[in-house]
Amino acid sequence: MKDTFSTYHPFLNMFYFVGTIGITVFVTHPVLLAISFVTGIAYSFLLKGVKHTLKFNLCFSIPTMVIVALMNPMFNHYGVTIIGYLPTGNPFTLESCVYGLIMALMLACTLIWFSCYTEVMTSDKFIYLFGKIIPALSLVLSMCLRFVPRFSRQMKVISDGQKCIGRSTSNGSLVKRVKHGITIFSILVTWALENAVETADSMKCRGYGEKGRTAFSIYHFDKRDSFCLIFMVASLGLTLFGASRGYAFASFDPKIVVEGIPLTPGSALVFGAYFVFCLMPVVMELFDQMMWSVRRKDINRQNIGGYRLWEV
Repeated sequence: MKDTFSTYHPFLNMFYFVGTIGITVFVTHPVLLAISFVTGIAYSFLLKGVKHTLKFNLCFSIPTMVIVALMNPMFNHYGVTIIGYLPTGNPFTLESCVYGLIMALMLACTLIWFSCYTEVMTSDKFIYLFGKIIPALSLVLSMCLRFVPRFSRQMKVISDGQKCIGRSTSNGSLVKRVKHGITIFSILVTWALENAVETADSMKCRGYGEKGRTAFSIYHFDKRDSFCLIFMVASLGLTLFGASRGYAFASFDPKIVVEGIPLTPGSALVFGAYFVFCLMPVVMELFDQMMWSVRRKDINRQNIGGYRLWEV
């Protein structure tokens, strides 16, 4: 699904995801991570639908979070609040448990935001932004970022084709199913390598990366993009300024120290600015749908009125 924010300039799209993912990764405050998680889920609902988002989080994100949350206190033993001792004799501390939960939430937020990134930042947008600066690297990164969804779609196509000739991974004995799975994976890897070579040859024949080469672009920075950029810079700037002043400081070694809980005016400014920044695409889409509904009603009302006048 193409939302309203996807129609804005690619620089704004990239700036938005750099801000959301950057704050999520480098500022380990639980409130900011909770805001990132909630708004990321909301944006994923908007882009992919409720069913796909819940399936992704239930099948991948939640197990990953559980593994990270359990692994951290087993291998990291910092902290002064000892809950108990492991069979190895190492202490089991509250600080390591809390930090494990924070790291698990950070990982889940990052995965969700990157899944939204792949929907909004298409390969043509990425090459438009970085094609002239780092042509070779931008092509490789663009191919890598679109590799996973294309890999999944092609795997389904190959599986359906193999199923038609009786080589499904759901039929036969365990040995046959493993053999059929290996065959499908081999075909998929061969397709991926051939596709990468064909893409590289095609771009080389078109003179990609050559000096003086021009490229067609449909992107233009207009007044709408300017207003959006000002809003994004202001909200993200307030978040970074407040974080640099210590309003969103969090430390888990050797003691748990979390600023902004209970809420203070400075921390409220940071949390509010980051919440508005992250929720911006969802608000844009809801506002656009509301305006579209109002305009449709006006058009229908005008058509009905015109028809009645013609009848008279």
